[in-house]
Amino acid sequence: MTPLEDSKTHLVLLATGGTIASRSRPEAGGAAVAADTGEQLLGSLGVPSPCPVRVVDVLRKGSYLLDFGEMVQVCSAIREALADPAVLGVVVTHGTDTMEETSFLADLTHDDPRPVVFTGAQKAADSASPDGPANLAQAVAVAASPQARDRGVLLSFAGRIFPSRGVQKAQTTGLDAFANPDVGPAGWVTAAGGVHLGDVPPRMEPFRLPSAAPDGPRVDVVASYPGADDVLLRASLAAGAAGIVLEATGSGNANRTLCAAIAEATAAGIVVVTSTRVPAGPVVPIYGDGGGRDLLAAGAIPSGILRPSQSLVLLSLLLRLEMPRSRIAESFERCGRPLS
Repeated sequence: MTPLEDSKTHLVLLATGGTIASRSRPEAGGAAVAADTGEQLLGSLGVPSPCPVRVVDVLRKGSYLLDFGEMVQVCSAIREALADPAVLGVVVTHGTDTMEETSFLADLTHDDPRPVVFTGAQKAADSASPDGPANLAQAVAVAASPQARDRGVLLSFAGRIFPSRGVQKAQTTGLDAFANPDVGPAGWVTAAGGVHLGDVPPRMEPFRLPSAAPDGPRVDVVASYPGADDVLLRASLAAGAAGIVLEATGSGNANRTLCAAIAEATAAGIVVVTSTRVPAGPVVPIYGDGGGRDLLAAGAIPSGILRPSQSLVLLSLLLRLEMPRSRIAESFERCGRPLS
């Protein structure tokens, strides 16, 4: 942890691992493994920070390894950092694979005007031209900017700034890793640290942060696709799922077999949410014969603009908070509203 006088205003860098902290390991066959500490990440900056930065190492792993309890752990670290009134804002370095999930959970539970900014990298720290230092420098500039106050949790990557709600990883290896297909970025940050942030969606009433216990209610994602039957859905139920996110097609459609199984599940008290594999646009119940209108009649809750990844996060959170189905439906209606 970087030593600072308690009274001195500063940012907090929460390091959780990810590609930005990864290096090739011979013992792993040359595979990249999260290795660098937060202090090492901070030391990689090519430009001076606009204010002092205190470092806290929370995790050190690839984000593809995270479970819901560890995402709660990151959110708890954010809350702990903001308990200090001298903190201006928080930067979280995180793997890109599940940054859209953890940042969304952080936004759902964030109850503070000070900014929280997630960032990471697409190239490992020991690559010939790593993108992590520039991304981190820009995220620090965003977190230190007065423009970022009262904007909820943001994601800064490759010079673009996104609200966490609705953001998606859109490139597996390209440096412009993130997008919001519905509304695009909310702003940008220059290489010199100039922050330009436009309108962002109104902040929502935050939810309570649950326990980080790893044994919360099980929530699974089940896909619909040409020829899909109900075998995977019923396997999920047999494994004890309390909630299911249906990755539907189009505007939120499945088929008669899946629809019938979902009706059985909801009648038994399982919460089912209909999302879609389509990158942009809301889930809208239109079609019969096993389509979205029939899924709604079967008891499935439309996710609005939330894709399966963020629907999973919201449903997991609400079930951990022991909310009844009516409150869950209300929460998806509120959180899944179009951003524009």
